[in-house]
Amino acid sequence: MNIGFPISHKENEKRRAILPVHIQAMKYPEHLYFEKNYGHVMGIPDSEFSNLGCHICEREEILKKDIICDPKIGDADYLETLCNQTVFGWVHATQNPVITDRLIKGNLTVYAWEKMFYKNRHVFWKNNEIAGEAAVIHAFQFYGTMPYETKAAVIGRGNTARGAIRMLNMLGVAVIQYGRGNEELLREEIGMYDVIVNCVLWDVTRTDHIVFKSDLARMKRNAMIIDVSCDRNGGIETSIPTTIDNPAYDVDGILHYAVDHTPTLFYRTASAYNSDSVWRYIEKLMLDESDETLKNALIIQNGVIADPEITAFQKR
Repeated sequence: MNIGFPISHKENEKRRAILPVHIQAMKYPEHLYFEKNYGHVMGIPDSEFSNLGCHICEREEILKKDIICDPKIGDADYLETLCNQTVFGWVHATQNPVITDRLIKGNLTVYAWEKMFYKNRHVFWKNNEIAGEAAVIHAFQFYGTMPYETKAAVIGRGNTARGAIRMLNMLGVAVIQYGRGNEELLREEIGMYDVIVNCVLWDVTRTDHIVFKSDLARMKRNAMIIDVSCDRNGGIETSIPTTIDNPAYDVDGILHYAVDHTPTLFYRTASAYNSDSVWRYIEKLMLDESDETLKNALIIQNGVIADPEITAFQKR
């Protein structure tokens, strides 16, 4: 099957799904179709793709291919134009029923990057680490206080939290980590911290929060919340996803940072890691093959929901 790679129109999204260095290892590059100037933001001319046997096309042609691969495909502006095709990228359909409806109406088959695990490790674990690192670096630029003057609480024990803690440590921040079982303790101790960093993948079946709006009154004056997970009204009740151009807002004197695609701030690094992870699965999809990783990432098949998490959320 032919695979199309469109350029994302999401604001400031510069990550790319696959790079020439990894296409070199593929058996059938002639089945890869890239939108014109696909690698331009990375300093990669179209000729590097075409010299490997790939095709360079206009966007309209790209979106007609059997499979559409786009890292931020869940936020794509073309989903409603797709029909009877396969999509491959970060989708986050569980958290967004509007996206789910579009995918179903298009009779699409959907493989979600957020659901891809190999031997219990997330395929895109490095991207998650970069998310934590990038969010910390970016957020402090709007805080007005040097990081080494602050004390931070990090919620979560996964890859994103590891990245956030690494960067906080490098910036001289005093860090205390809280896991899912420490939520009540965090709320009790919330007044100790200048910065709260949320890295918890939110359970969409929950109707409560880790940090409630009422908790803001007990936080330090002029404190900051960095919500890397940035689920609207999720772990942080007052969290609303923001953009790189307008990343922060104030609620009751507490600065909130909630950019939902921070790895794009370091798009060269993120793209290199993502490409190294994804090229083998692109080849499997091209050949209509599958493995355990792809089977578990199949959330919608021919317009029918295959992910029980989405079904459970819809029944709430």
